[in-house]
Amino acid sequence: MLGRTLVLGLLPITLAVNAPLGAAASEKSAMPAEATVSALWRQPKDLTARDLFHGPWSLSHAPDADAVYTYVRPKTGGTNPGVVVRDPLGREWHVKQPPHTDQGTEGPVEVTLSRVLSAVGYHQPPVYFLPSFLLRDASGTHRETGGRFRLDEPSMRSRGNWSWQKNPFVDTQPYKGLLVVLLMFNSADLKNSNNTLYDVRGPDGRVEPWYVVRDLGSALGASGHFRPRRNDPDLFEREKFITGVRHGFVTFSYHGGHQELIRGRITPEDAGWASTLVSGLSDRQWEDAFRAGGYTRTEAERYIRKLRANIASAQRVANDASRPGS
Repeated sequence: MLGRTLVLGLLPITLAVNAPLGAAASEKSAMPAEATVSALWRQPKDLTARDLFHGPWSLSHAPDADAVYTYVRPKTGGTNPGVVVRDPLGREWHVKQPPHTDQGTEGPVEVTLSRVLSAVGYHQPPVYFLPSFLLRDASGTHRETGGRFRLDEPSMRSRGNWSWQKNPFVDTQPYKGLLVVLLMFNSADLKNSNNTLYDVRGPDGRVEPWYVVRDLGSALGASGHFRPRRNDPDLFEREKFITGVRHGFVTFSYHGGHQELIRGRITPEDAGWASTLVSGLSDRQWEDAFRAGGYTRTEAERYIRKLRANIASAQRVANDASRPGS
């Protein structure tokens, strides 16, 4: 009887946490004194020259594939196993390893999507992929399955999470364009706990805020409320992206949580803006982004083909809406 009482008592809390917040919950919050839209996105003036293999933090911040990493503690948070390790230079890395389920691994997806977002102007932390690494712990030195390596970068100090529903940018095109790009990849995890607000100290000592979508691994598969499968080219190829336009807003074939973020919010112009931004990436840059995530050429080709189809779909919607009489 006591167990039943506890379950019933917790049910309203569970429903409150998981229920969609509704369109009215999305609103612009006060802009911090030091923040402008550049805290979320900066126009990529050198897009064609950007390195999507090493990423914006370059080779100098990458993990050494030949180093022996010392165990620090287990990874906490999230649903994927992992460890926090220290390299011979004293740098700490958060390693996200493959799950013990059939949902698909997140590490390759996260690194690849991070490369694309940073290339088109959205801030990202230093993330890299290693298929395996040497770990020294209490049992000795042995080879471990690798995954996503995220550097604990000293110039970045986390201030906690930021909200998709309430932030300074909800009415801006870069904010809505970010959602469109994530939907192109069929990102199934649009939740606030994946968003981190950083204070970032630049080379000149000035500190600026960065609004970052950080945990990007639940993508390139199917979207859904319950255990969506990620990193699956068969599923990704079958998923539709845009289904049409209704009352002046784009409708998406998206089955993940927080539908209020996209339902009746994204215009054809927003979709066109995002598609134009991402279409500026060259074939080589797309290939490098997937190579950074450890994908084979064959796997990358399948994902890139579908992504290009999604980009074209967004552009068609934008072009149709701009024609006279539409």
